[in-house]
Amino acid sequence: MSNGPLEGVRILEFTQIIAGPLGCMLLADQGAEVMKVEPLGGEPWRVYQMFMPLESKTYQSLNRGKQSIALDLSTPEARAIVYRLVKDVDVVVSNYRPDVPARLGIDYETLRAIKPDLIYVDSTAFGRKGPWAMRPGYDIVAQGVSGFTAAGGRFDEQGNPVLPGGTATADFATGYAIAWGACAALYHKAMTGEGQLVETSLLVNALNFLGGTFMSLPAADELVRTAFLSDLTAARERGEGYAEIVKRRQARLAVAQVGNIYYRNYLTKDGAIAVGNLSASLRQKMRDVLGIEYDRRDHDPDYNPRDPDTIKDGNALTARVETMIASKPTAHWVKVFEAAGVPVGELNFTEELDQHPQIIENSYVVALDHDLSGPQTMVAPPHKMSVTPPTVRSASPPLGRDTDAILAAAGYSSDEIAAFRASRVVG
Repeated sequence: MSNGPLEGVRILEFTQIIAGPLGCMLLADQGAEVMKVEPLGGEPWRVYQMFMPLESKTYQSLNRGKQSIALDLSTPEARAIVYRLVKDVDVVVSNYRPDVPARLGIDYETLRAIKPDLIYVDSTAFGRKGPWAMRPGYDIVAQGVSGFTAAGGRFDEQGNPVLPGGTATADFATGYAIAWGACAALYHKAMTGEGQLVETSLLVNALNFLGGTFMSLPAADELVRTAFLSDLTAARERGEGYAEIVKRRQARLAVAQVGNIYYRNYLTKDGAIAVGNLSASLRQKMRDVLGIEYDRRDHDPDYNPRDPDTIKDGNALTARVETMIASKPTAHWVKVFEAAGVPVGELNFTEELDQHPQIIENSYVVALDHDLSGPQTMVAPPHKMSVTPPTVRSASPPLGRDTDAILAAAGYSSDEIAAFRASRVVG
């Protein structure tokens, strides 16, 4: 069996936290040999909420299938090790602030001088140019400046804005972009022999998730976008705060959703369900199940979401359906909607899904054994391939587990490695 479509590709990883580690983990799943460079004390995510020394669940979830080499990149000896290693790698991945790689001597220009056909994937928070370029940035900041947080419009009990999705959306999206960019560059290199610099950022990936909202299309924008921007300017001139503006924006967007019983979540008698009907035929199927004969949204050619009668009728319809669905258990609605061809699903909790038959039968969970912490299960690679299937080879590595092996393979003697360790160049 193949070890994956990227078998034979060697990657040197200088990343931490989520985006870079996820991107390199996906490449490792595809068969690439990934050598993760960490500081002697471990990268920040390794030591965040440790359940045992130098091991955290967050780290283990993002670094399977890799080797770990611990280097103090502030020393010239460690940089010399990197320069020797880079001669034999295909891809370098970095997710530092733009000025940091050059300071450490691991920037694209420096490494390309050693390896002219090198592919260098550079992930930053906000891009390498512009007034934000040198800001340190994490997912919560990228979600904030991109408008992702405002789009979610969620606040805690004290009125503070909170992340809309409850997860590091920009980080995880950027991880996929890193893997995708590396694969595209590897394909180009296979065709031409050329390496190149690949750039991505948390900001651009957050904006891609907000594509329709970010997009300016004057012919279609008058009702929502243009009116909101005008209101935004006026609100700021009046000195209104962020929360007030967000709530008014939500109210404006809610007008278009009045009477939308078709694409939303509902509470049931014992849980909750989601329904998704984005075509007229699907909406009719849902009406048939619920015994609704007429809806102005689909039947009135002069439908106007801002008309007072439309709003009144829509609110009444929504309340009627909410009451109806709340009167019966989740299993009932899943059964009757499925039978009618209505897209439906129960609202689950992630923690309960690893033993679900849908997950098991599709092999969406993999079992691994960590060197230190023992058995674990993880979500599988995000796609399957019939000829060169991705393979999860191992759990995440303990810090510096592979330092000696990597250095020996690069030609260093055991005495040289011992000297590096004694002087705290490697760990």
